[in-house]
Amino acid sequence: MTSPTPSRPLLILIAGPYASGTGGDPALMQRNLERLEEAAWPIFAAGHIPMIGEWVALPVLRSAGGHGPLDPLATEVMYPTAQRLLQHCDAVLRLPGGSRGADQDVAIARERGLPVYSTIAEIPRMPEISR
Repeated sequence: MTSPTPSRPLLILIAGPYASGTGGDPALMQRNLERLEEAAWPIFAAGHIPMIGEWVALPVLRSAGGHGPLDPLATEVMYPTAQRLLQHCDAVLRLPGGSRGADQDVAIARERGLPVYSTIAEIPRMPEISR
């Protein structure tokens, strides 16, 4: 089911597993981030702006002196970053896989009345895309 065509490009948060199910293994977290990033191009190609919370949270965490998502400081940065981003996002794309953070993103989006998409195909395309 597709939504009506928006009047402007949407800022779409891509939500899915990042640290969940990795046991803290940095290689598995990197692979999860790559899975999230795989959705970025299709969103962009549809005329929208993709956003992933970790794109913002990880540099913030590093600049605060944190050493990664398992650092104790991460609790003060990772989820709060997503919550703040959702104040600016127009929609969420929830990718498959268990993730407390992604489920929290979806709950916040629904509370705010934002669309939550389960597949790229549900995201409405902009009629004319400037490249």
